[in-house]
Amino acid sequence: MKKGMVVAVVLILGVVGSYLAAPLFIDREVNEPFDFPADLDVAEMSAGQRQEAMAHAFAMAKVKPDTVMDEAMPEQPIAVASGSFVDVDRLHKGSGTATLYRLPDGEHIVRLDPFSVSNGPDLYVYLAKNANPGNGDAVKQGFVSLGKLKGNKGSQNYPIPRGVNPAQYGSVVVFCQLFGVLFSPAPLVFSGP
Repeated sequence: MKKGMVVAVVLILGVVGSYLAAPLFIDREVNEPFDFPADLDVAEMSAGQRQEAMAHAFAMAKVKPDTVMDEAMPEQPIAVASGSFVDVDRLHKGSGTATLYRLPDGEHIVRLDPFSVSNGPDLYVYLAKNANPGNGDAVKQGFVSLGKLKGNKGSQNYPIPRGVNPAQYGSVVVFCQLFGVLFSPAPLVFSGP
């Protein structure tokens, strides 16, 4: 009876340990585009895309060839803050840039690009009030979650929830919710509106 109990406990600990340790050895790369219609670069278009854009432009010119427009030029996303990810210790390392953009509709988004962080379980991206948190307790003093980390490498976008004023936050952090551990902070330096 005792031997069976020991085997069951070892099995359970092995399964739980494998679940928690597996992310440490597996990288997940995400490469989300940062596409906005006003951000379109003709030089990066394929020949087919250029032909389609030209056909659309000519069709629109035929419909209203001499129309005066009073609209303001469409705005592109504007970088308002950025910061570089730094290592917390030998195990919790990060590199790359977090950039906070104001979008044409007034909303904000955080873009991680290029980006890499040590992998771990239950990682999230937060905006933290603390500009330079050194540990999990410093992050917990005030933050807003932007969602689960999509991948520990690559380019990715995280919308900031409506009603959140990004100017009230000093850093973007990668945080392990399960253990309350800071993996990597990126202190933000604001440069615009």
